[in-house]
Amino acid sequence: MPDLKDDTIRDFGEQWSAFRDNPGYYGSAVLLADLLGPLVALDELKGKTIADIGSGSGRIVNMLLDAGAARVVAVEPSAAMQVLKDNTAARKDRIDYLQIPGDLLPPDLGLDYVVSMGVLHHIPAPIPVVRAAFEALRPGGRCIVWLYGYEGNETYLSLAVPLRRLTVLLPHRLLVALSHVLEWALTAYIGLCRILPLPMRSYMRSVLAKFPRSVRRLTIYDQLNPAYAKYYTREEAEALLPAGGFEDVKIYHRHGYSWTVCGTRPARGAS
Repeated sequence: MPDLKDDTIRDFGEQWSAFRDNPGYYGSAVLLADLLGPLVALDELKGKTIADIGSGSGRIVNMLLDAGAARVVAVEPSAAMQVLKDNTAARKDRIDYLQIPGDLLPPDLGLDYVVSMGVLHHIPAPIPVVRAAFEALRPGGRCIVWLYGYEGNETYLSLAVPLRRLTVLLPHRLLVALSHVLEWALTAYIGLCRILPLPMRSYMRSVLAKFPRSVRRLTIYDQLNPAYAKYYTREEAEALLPAGGFEDVKIYHRHGYSWTVCGTRPARGAS
């Protein structure tokens, strides 16, 4: 497990150092609202102190600040920390930067929220991260995670899993070149989804169609690059936050292919 964890951190450091930009809809608070779905409204983030576990190139950090967060603790263990700082430099007075893995998030920070979008499914042992989030929150604070889903991705996984056995071995430049080639196929598939009820149609039309082609290439690279990726069943996604002590867990099947999960740290004295 430790080697796989280190490999994954290294992979993402390389990824976010190469794909630095978060243009348009891809980096917008509108997309953050889509990720949160019906579980948390953007207005609920205003004036709050929030930790973002796995901040990468700073996309979610900027989204949270755009939504009105008072302060963000940006947690990123990889070499992409400098990219994160560059992309958030104009707001650095409202950001605390921690170059540590999520399971080392300091306790007793009294945070209102901890979010982790698209990160825990790349962590082989996620429960210590969930427990660290629990300890960093104030009583009544909430944790929100977004995860790859298994349900709704069956057809995609039948193609992607065999391909990943090869692509995780490719050097960075070759994988970038492959992503350029596959982006043409993805763009054609998005076009077909406009007229045919194909798998993942909602995601293709509502999300990927709004991304510039550079972000679609990143999306492909992001799927094929990491050393570890898990696609959670509903049962697994629902069990993740309670394993770290969270209660009142709610789940949202976003666009029929991924899970957004929200849980609350109980008030002191609650059973």
